[in-house]
Amino acid sequence: MKLIKAWTGDLDGAYELFGKFQADEHGFVNDAYGLSRDEFAQYMRKVEDMHAGRNLPEGYVPATKYILVNDSGDYVGIFNLRHRPNDRLREGAGHIGYGIAPEYRGRGYATAGLRMILVTALAEYGIKEAYLSVNKDNPASLAVQRHLGARIDHDNDTEYFTRIRITEPGAMPEPCRDPGKDGACG
Repeated sequence: MKLIKAWTGDLDGAYELFGKFQADEHGFVNDAYGLSRDEFAQYMRKVEDMHAGRNLPEGYVPATKYILVNDSGDYVGIFNLRHRPNDRLREGAGHIGYGIAPEYRGRGYATAGLRMILVTALAEYGIKEAYLSVNKDNPASLAVQRHLGARIDHDNDTEYFTRIRITEPGAMPEPCRDPGKDGACG
């Protein structure tokens, strides 16, 4: 299994993968929802620009969009890694957003992909504590984050805002075996 930068892979495979997600699915926002194939190619150029920090809309930070590819070469998920937080991200979406295509859910891909993106966050961008959010109507995603050591930092009516400490380059975060009611691992 591996993560590839979205604009470097098979464009048709990426287009098909993005087409499997709604515009907003449990908090995972699909900016490519409803795009034609030609519009998607233009979108991928914007994704590459975002990675390089070019032409960023106001309030945005550089970000890399990755595709999770399984051992059979199937495109199974999308992972967004924002290179640094700003105030809006600290209190909102955070560093990382992800979604797994419906037919691949429940097979461990979210856990494996999140583990890989956490290692990438530390190794490539020096992120030692990842900020994430998860909709309260998505307990499976919260379980994935908790399995990788997330604690709930705060919440609102619809979302939990979690934090995962990343301790050293290349190290996989320790699974959270017994999260308490406050989300702390113990």
